[in-house]
Amino acid sequence: MASPRTAGSPPELPERNFQYCQVQYWDRRYKDAADSGPYEWFGDFASFRALLEPELCPEDRILVLGCGNSALSYELFLGGFPNVTSVDYSPVVVTAMRARYAHVPSLRWETMDARALDFPRDSFDVVLEKGTLDALLAGERDPWNVSSEGIHTVDQVLSEVSRVLVPGGRFISMTSAGPHFRTRHYAQSRYGWSLRHTTYGSGFHFHFYVMHKGRELTVAQLGLGAQILSPPSPPASPCFLQDSDNEDFLNAIHL
Repeated sequence: MASPRTAGSPPELPERNFQYCQVQYWDRRYKDAADSGPYEWFGDFASFRALLEPELCPEDRILVLGCGNSALSYELFLGGFPNVTSVDYSPVVVTAMRARYAHVPSLRWETMDARALDFPRDSFDVVLEKGTLDALLAGERDPWNVSSEGIHTVDQVLSEVSRVLVPGGRFISMTSAGPHFRTRHYAQSRYGWSLRHTTYGSGFHFHFYVMHKGRELTVAQLGLGAQILSPPSPPASPCFLQDSDNEDFLNAIHL
């Protein structure tokens, strides 16, 4: 999952999974971010570039949610997509990223919660998230029966994404969560978008979702979306990630 650019000590892991939802944890984790290499959740830019670039145009206004200390925003700039705004609710990491990329003035960094974005409606052509929703759902005890709080949290983020996207805009989500867990969250007609899924990576495959605002969900997808109110029962033999992973919570959940 993680692909640090430079060698160093492993990141500080929380004592309990729910701490991945707390800004205090991320502030502690990123206290040395200005002096450490990028940490990449679910693969670096090269691992999904072939899927991502066809969805982008050079003139796109791109928003990266929960940027952390990933190099994704800078890689987008190098790839010919200069108009990138990155937000994270950890002021510590935002300060570090502003300093790291001060030589690239077109990259903007803001302290902001993805559940309450401080942008006007129709502000962006593309919104990207890589692992942000996974972190917000890390405290869930049962991935087959997400709590009402978890459902509300995801809905807050997705509602904000839909609001700030222009008609025809794209929301792209990269995650460890397969369609049987994540589609039901994304497939809600109120967001006003379609949904497409594919995978990337070698060995264990991560998931790549593309939502186009202004297009429609299929009947089957709408049916899956309705399951958010009555989740399916877990299978008799649950599966777990087999690949080694530096983040313990991903070995226990499949949200």
